[in-house]
Amino acid sequence: MQHGPAVRRRKLGAELRALRTGARLTSGEAARLVGWHQSKVSRIETGASGVKPADVRLLLDAYGVEDPQLRELLLVLAGSEHIGERHRWWHAYREVLPPAYRDFISLESQANRMRTLETSVVPGLLQTPEYARAVTRAAVGGGSGELGERLETLVRVRLARQDVLRSQPPLELSAVLDEAVLRREVGGPGVMERQLERLLTAGRTPQVRLQVLPFGAGEHIGITGPFVIFSFPSISDLDVVVLDHLTSSLYLEGKEDLRAYSEAFNTLQIHALSPEDSLDYIAAIHDGA
Repeated sequence: MQHGPAVRRRKLGAELRALRTGARLTSGEAARLVGWHQSKVSRIETGASGVKPADVRLLLDAYGVEDPQLRELLLVLAGSEHIGERHRWWHAYREVLPPAYRDFISLESQANRMRTLETSVVPGLLQTPEYARAVTRAAVGGGSGELGERLETLVRVRLARQDVLRSQPPLELSAVLDEAVLRREVGGPGVMERQLERLLTAGRTPQVRLQVLPFGAGEHIGITGPFVIFSFPSISDLDVVVLDHLTSSLYLEGKEDLRAYSEAFNTLQIHALSPEDSLDYIAAIHDGA
C-alpha cells in the first residue's frame, strides 16, 4: 500500500525494464548508450529512485520506442508537464490542490477506463456545478474571502475534470451507485432534482455505464467503502486502485489487490440493477417514488 508517486515510480520502472528487455539490451548496455552508470538504470527500473522526464526520453530513444501514446503516458508517470493540454491543465491550480488530489487527477486524465463504487455521493465526473459546490463546501468549508475563493477554485477543478468524458477517445466510466447516493439530499431538493437529471443524461451516453445497487440488495461486498480502479492504454499492468480517506488517498498496485478489487467490482455489477433498469430506477426517484 503506497502513495501515488511511489506507485508511478514502480510502474514506470517496470515498463522501462520491459522495453529494455524487448530491445535486447542489458542494463549495462542501456547505461552505456545514454552515458550513465549501470546502477542508475537499475535504480530507475526498481523504482528505488525517481527519474526526470528528460531521462525517460533518453531511454525511450535508446530502446527505439516511437509510439506517441506510450511515450506520453510514460512521461506523465515521470511527472512531465510538457505534454498534451488534456494531461496538464491542472498545473494552473498547483498551489490550491493537495498533492494527493493532483496525483489522482493525473491518473484520471491518462486512464482510458475508470471503474468506481460510490456509496455516499455522485461521482465527481458526473456532478452538476451546484451539487459539486455543495459537496465541496461540506468537505472544506466555504463562505467569503479567501476560503470562498478556494471553494470556487475547487469547484472549477472538479468541473474541468469532466472533460475526460468528452475527449477523443473519451474515458470509459463504469459506476456502481449505492441507492443512498440517489436518496441523500445534497444541496436541497432543487439541486438533487437537477443532479438526477444529469445522471439520466450521462447514463444514456456510450462512454458511461451506470448501475444502481438498491437498498433491497442488502449487505454487499462494497459496504466497507468506495473505491476507484484506473486502467490505462498501452500498459496492461498499470491498473491502480485508489482508496480515498479524509486527509489522504491510498494507492494499491499489487496484483492480489488489483484482482481482489476487480472481482469485487464484478460482483457488485452482478448484484446491481442492469444499466437500463438503473436508469428507470433513477427516473422513478426523480419523479418522487
